[in-house]
Amino acid sequence: MRPLALYVPTPERMRALGKALGRTAEPGDRFLLEGPFGAGKTTFVQGLAEGLDVPTPVSSPSFVIESQYRGRLALYHIDLYRLEHVEPELLENLEEHLYGEGVSAVEWAERLPDELRDGANLLRFQLEGEGRRVELHTDDARIQRAASAV
Repeated sequence: MRPLALYVPTPERMRALGKALGRTAEPGDRFLLEGPFGAGKTTFVQGLAEGLDVPTPVSSPSFVIESQYRGRLALYHIDLYRLEHVEPELLENLEEHLYGEGVSAVEWAERLPDELRDGANLLRFQLEGEGRRVELHTDDARIQRAASAV
């Protein structure tokens, strides 16, 4: 399936994209987020949380690796920026959340081993002028429809 390319002009629209995907999210959905600093990954996750009816504010978990939120479904917000590689103990904990009954969003997902990337929804964020370009790679028609509708 060809990737879906989206131009996202503002942080509000990035949150709206995340919210749309959060509203359609189902248990076990995994969102792998790749892109440079300031490209909108955390803003996307804030919208995802809103779509999952998470009542608490979402911020970057850079210093704790993972934050958990409760909403319609559990949201596991994982940030791998500070890791050069994933240790076996951490890998075991990540697998539990990546393949659990909640929804996971992984920033700096390119640091995940390939076996944990298979079958996930991949979003690549790029800076483009004042806005952002998001390239969505997914085989899930439900996710593609939700993203296309924003």
